[in-house]
Amino acid sequence: MNATHTQFTALQKLLHWSMAVLILTMLFVGVAMVATVSHAHQTLVNLHRPLGIALLLLVMVRIVVRLRKGSPPLPDSMPAAQRVIARGSHVVLYALMVAMPLVGWGMLSAGGYPVTMAGAIHLPPILPADVRLFALLRALHTGLAFTLFAVVLAHLAAALLHGLILRDGVFSAMAPRRSS
Repeated sequence: MNATHTQFTALQKLLHWSMAVLILTMLFVGVAMVATVSHAHQTLVNLHRPLGIALLLLVMVRIVVRLRKGSPPLPDSMPAAQRVIARGSHVVLYALMVAMPLVGWGMLSAGGYPVTMAGAIHLPPILPADVRLFALLRALHTGLAFTLFAVVLAHLAAALLHGLILRDGVFSAMAPRRSS
């Protein structure tokens, strides 16, 4: 879609900011989850799994909305190389937001673990039980998590650059509207 608007829609902003909070939460919960053997471990696992699936559903909605509504154009002052990097980084972010929960779900399936949503509600396995596949997917999930964290930090740095230094409208297109 060729966008002519200067702001993302209210739905796009809601999805962006709610997913930003959930993704950061998931990254920190994931680190805490693998770093502890205390009684908190199971609580963190029970939080991590349904949040991952919720993020998968939200990113699917977000992709549909993005395809239908588009995005504001980048400023004319932005060099071509930065435009390519900006678009590419968004593709990488979306790919990671889809891959992370799918790899996690596949990892649990391969390990023979249920993906518990709430109480007795479990998602079906998406892969057969296989200890080698589980180990491979666990390493992949960890690597993708570190990659996602790095890309989120780069995204945040770019947002701050545009919002605080360049003031070129890129950040304000996604920023919540201020009341006058």
